[in-house]
Amino acid sequence: MPFSGFISGISDEAARDIDGQIKAHQQLGWKHIEIRNIEGTNLTDISDEQFKTVQGKLEAAGMQVSCFASQLANWSRPISGDFVIDKEELERAIPRMQALGTPFIRCMSYPNADPEWEEQKWKDEVVSRLKTLADMAQQGGVTLVHENCNGWGGIGPNETNELLQEVGSDHLQLVFDTGNPAQYEQDAWEYYQAVKERIVYVHIKDYHQPEFKGDERACFPGEGACYVKEILSDLIGSGYSGGISIEPHIASVVHQHKDIENPQMAYDTYVEYGQKLEALIQAL
Repeated sequence: MPFSGFISGISDEAARDIDGQIKAHQQLGWKHIEIRNIEGTNLTDISDEQFKTVQGKLEAAGMQVSCFASQLANWSRPISGDFVIDKEELERAIPRMQALGTPFIRCMSYPNADPEWEEQKWKDEVVSRLKTLADMAQQGGVTLVHENCNGWGGIGPNETNELLQEVGSDHLQLVFDTGNPAQYEQDAWEYYQAVKERIVYVHIKDYHQPEFKGDERACFPGEGACYVKEILSDLIGSGYSGGISIEPHIASVVHQHKDIENPQMAYDTYVEYGQKLEALIQAL
C-alpha cells in the first residue's frame, strides 16, 4: 500500500539556524518540518521577536510545522521538579502553534531517580500533571503527543497504554519512536505491536545491536536492530496516513548535550538519512 502521509524531521539535527534547517527540508523536497531548537534554544523559549522572524521564514518557504519538539516532562524535568515550568511552557507554546497551524506538541512523562518517589506516587503525579496539560491543550485546540521515552509512560508498552487510558483525553495521544526501545533494553517490535492503535505520529531512529557502543550504535534507518522497515510496513499497510519524522541522532544528540561539531557533515548526514528513509518507504 502506498504511503499517503508525509515525511518530516527534527530539523535542528541538520543545522542550528532556521535557514539551514529549512534548506535541508527543501533539498529533500519536504513540505513539513518538526522544530525543536533554534541556535540551541527551544522554539517555546525564543523571544517573540525571534519567533516572528522564524515564522516569516517558514511561511516564505511554504513549510508546515508538523510538531513542536518541546521540553514538556522530558528527560531534563524529573517528577520532583516544579510543574509550573511545564504549564508556563505550554502556555507560551499554544499561541505559537496556533500561529503556525501546528497540531502536535511532543511531551514525555517525567523521569524519576528520587527514591522518595516510589512508583505508585510517581505514576499518580504523572497522570495528574498530564491531565492538566491535556486540558490546556484541548482549550488551545492542539494535541500533546507522548513519546515512549524518559518517564513513567515509557517504562514499557503497558505503562504507555495505561497512561493514555488514565488521562483519558483525545488531546493526549502517542508519538512512537522506533529507536527508543533499544535505548531502554526493550523490543521495538513488541512495543509497537502493543501500542499501534494509539499512534498518531512517528519518530524514526535506528540503532545497531548493543555490542556497538555509544554513538556507534546510531545508524541509518533500516540498517539497525529496531525493526524500522517492519514497523513502517505494518503501520502503512494498516492505513496509517500521518507524519513520519526523522531524528537521526548521528551528528547531534540533544539529550546527551552533543551539539553539531561539523556543520557540513551534520547537514549531509541529515539529508542522506531522509533520502534513505524515503527509499525504504518506497520499497515497502
